[in-house]
Amino acid sequence: MSDSPTSADPRLEQRIAQFENMTAADPDNDMAHFSLGNAYLQAGRAAEAAARFERVIQLNPDMSKAYQLAGEAMIDAGWEDKAVDVLERGWTIAATRGDLLVRDGIASRLESIGRSAPTLSADDEAEAERLAASGTFICRRTGRPGNPLESPPFRGPVGEWIGANISAETWHDWIGQGTKVINELRLDFSRDEDQETYDRHMREFLGIDDDLLASLRSG
Repeated sequence: MSDSPTSADPRLEQRIAQFENMTAADPDNDMAHFSLGNAYLQAGRAAEAAARFERVIQLNPDMSKAYQLAGEAMIDAGWEDKAVDVLERGWTIAATRGDLLVRDGIASRLESIGRSAPTLSADDEAEAERLAASGTFICRRTGRPGNPLESPPFRGPVGEWIGANISAETWHDWIGQGTKVINELRLDFSRDEDQETYDRHMREFLGIDDDLLASLRSG
């Protein structure tokens, strides 16, 4: 399969260049690698996307969404056996931590290629039950335990989703990353297009893809 871009969308290519600069400047920034992988995936550059998501998994082994997207990219690149291994590991992490959307998304993708989702081991089942009983807040973006935000960071359905699903620690990380975005791109919030650029970076950083965004806005 060709790994060349499927479109020449200049805005997408611009985002790719921005994320490439961010990962070069901060090689251990898992969020920047995740955003770059997502941009590569949107551009049809499956092998490059898979490599970025694998790097995310190295840096943050609990991020179930990275396994899901790595598997998607590997399938697109023609690496089905490797994809199955990654997807199965991601399914277990998502199921253990109660990330049901990712768990179900991975199960559906495995079924689409004639595979079945794994079952939890006794230890993983016990861990899932322990987390559920403890009421521990798990950040949907990182898969890690954290503290919930005291309130949504801004009004509207996206802000409400962030308040319910993103930990205070991850939101704090975004504030730092968002400052880098503003400075690097010289954004001027008096311009609508610059505000949208900032918002898109925020959504990509927090794992709010276009499908989730559409469902939030229509809900």
